[in-house]
Amino acid sequence: MSLWTPGGEVPVDRSGQQSPQPGPAAGPEAVALSDEQLEALGIDPTQLTAEQRAQAEQMVAQLAESQARIAATPAADLVANHAMGLYELAAIKLTASDPPQLDEAKLAIEALRALVDAVGEQLGEATETLTQALNAVQLGFVEAKEAAGQG
Repeated sequence: MSLWTPGGEVPVDRSGQQSPQPGPAAGPEAVALSDEQLEALGIDPTQLTAEQRAQAEQMVAQLAESQARIAATPAADLVANHAMGLYELAAIKLTASDPPQLDEAKLAIEALRALVDAVGEQLGEATETLTQALNAVQLGFVEAKEAAGQG
């Protein structure tokens, strides 16, 4: 029996003893969780099979790895990434439906504008890209509004 993880297949010992064979592609190593830790997560440890417990432990390890990556990434990079998400949201609201969802797009555009206005200069190299993205999506909004006869 094995357990699929994003890092590949991990052998699971059905006797209750976990025997993962981590390799370079295995991803984060599962951490052993006590019954108290599982209960704190809202999980009844008496209801888990060995396979489910191993899966829960692997998920906790993956979460810890994700948190470590976030902690190691400069905040400016993360904020710029989220700002681009607002740009993409506005663009989708303008183009993915007929008629365009103007009110929804406007909210995303205003959020992006507020972010760029408030902290844009602190985002380093991303500032210019975000400013251009904001200008482009604002223009797209005006064009969509005119095309919808709300000009």
